[in-house]
Amino acid sequence: MNQFMNTNSAFTPSFLGTTTVKVELSKLSFEKWRSFIYDSCGIYFQDNKKYLLESRLQKRVTYLGLKNFDEYLDFLKFNSNRNAEMRYLYEAITINETFFFRNQPQLDALVSTVIPQLLEQKGKNGRPKIRIWSAASSTGEEAYSTAIVINELIKPKVPNLDVEIIGTDISYAVVDTAKRGIYKEYAIRNTPPYYLKKYFKYNGTGYEISPDIRRMVSFKLLNLYDDAGMKAMINFDLVYCANVLIYFDLNSKIKVVQHLYNSLQRGGYLFIGYSETLHGVSKAFKVVSFPKTIGYKKE
Repeated sequence: MNQFMNTNSAFTPSFLGTTTVKVELSKLSFEKWRSFIYDSCGIYFQDNKKYLLESRLQKRVTYLGLKNFDEYLDFLKFNSNRNAEMRYLYEAITINETFFFRNQPQLDALVSTVIPQLLEQKGKNGRPKIRIWSAASSTGEEAYSTAIVINELIKPKVPNLDVEIIGTDISYAVVDTAKRGIYKEYAIRNTPPYYLKKYFKYNGTGYEISPDIRRMVSFKLLNLYDDAGMKAMINFDLVYCANVLIYFDLNSKIKVVQHLYNSLQRGGYLFIGYSETLHGVSKAFKVVSFPKTIGYKKE
């Protein structure tokens, strides 16, 4: 029986801080890890990414005082504390590269066409509501950028507009950062000076997003590959899912895109990353061209 099986407590601190011992991820172990990660979140590591996976797992193997990668895999499978440790695994294998106003053409399309079109569809009776989901929100810049442009360019024209923006990510650490709403200079480097002055305050250590914008956005943990969790994500008018599909194989892409399709209301839009496409993945969407970008519309 594995040494971690049926244990009722996490590792004691005496295991931690062990001197780093570099171990190699064998081909067989790599196959096991690739299958485990794929089944857990849909991310697929190609053969040429073996070294990348090895280097990212090495820190946790060392930190936990384990002998090799197989012991770490057993811990994730059998230990009662596995759910907490899965957070560290997801943080190790995902890349969180983002910044404010990263995809200006999509924001332009949102303001000039998408929201006006959605409001027209919803009619003018009562209080209109727009629901937006940043499906891989990382540290929150995409969701907050959307809130800023809506507050600045849409709300003055439609003051009674009710806007709900939700950001989700598989990484606990980045969701926590997004909730705090404080950023370093790297994150705000592409922010127009006017927005930086109006919607951010330097607090001595970083740039803090304004309370008005923070109130427009909420964040939570979500695995896009989790069927149960995705069933709760419904009735959205716009979904961002940028730079996520590139980490999936075809079957994973099909599954996740179907989830996203189900999350949208009729007439809603999906925006993905510059280098991504739904060609060969889904025929359910209508491709809509905007200046310098494209969107996928659910008809």
